[in-house]
Amino acid sequence: MGIEETTFAIAAGVLLSAVGAAQADTTADYKGYETPPAEVIRSAGDIELRRYAPHVVAEVRVRGSRRGAASKGFRMLAGYIFGKNETDAGDSTKIAMTAPVTQMPEGDAWDIRFMMPASYTLDTLPTAKDPAIRFFETQPETQLVLQFSGRWSDAILGEKTNDLRQFAASEGLEIVEPPIFHFYDDPFTLPWNRRNEVAFRVE
Repeated sequence: MGIEETTFAIAAGVLLSAVGAAQADTTADYKGYETPPAEVIRSAGDIELRRYAPHVVAEVRVRGSRRGAASKGFRMLAGYIFGKNETDAGDSTKIAMTAPVTQMPEGDAWDIRFMMPASYTLDTLPTAKDPAIRFFETQPETQLVLQFSGRWSDAILGEKTNDLRQFAASEGLEIVEPPIFHFYDDPFTLPWNRRNEVAFRVE
């Protein structure tokens, strides 16, 4: 494990233990963590076609390699939900962790995203002290998703992405590049117990 991955692991582990008590109040969809609202339209083995409903997210754009951007972006978003925010009352609050953490390439940068719990709206979320964090409600969209366990190295993600492209082509599905990566578990989770996903938006 490299320095960037180690830093990400420490940050994720500290965050999950610190906000764990708040998870009991959320909708437990994956190991007690709230996940985006989605309907499975069809499935084939480890591949699903999902229709996602709108939901509020917090997102940062970070330049650099995927690992470096993911580590920095995670820390920025974790800081926000852990208390680097300001409510209308002038104090700060902790926000429950959700799943997954999403990574999306954008030119020479990466967009790192946390879903906000459904109990919040854009109007009720506390203000981020970090101006780099932006908030918005996603549009309804359909994603073709390949789920897998194990490690999330760039090489493995590349292989899974190509597998999903080939499946889409065989099914006549028109996908929208670039790929999207969803990670549901912290890096301390044993690889074979992790839930990782590669996805494409579908027209």
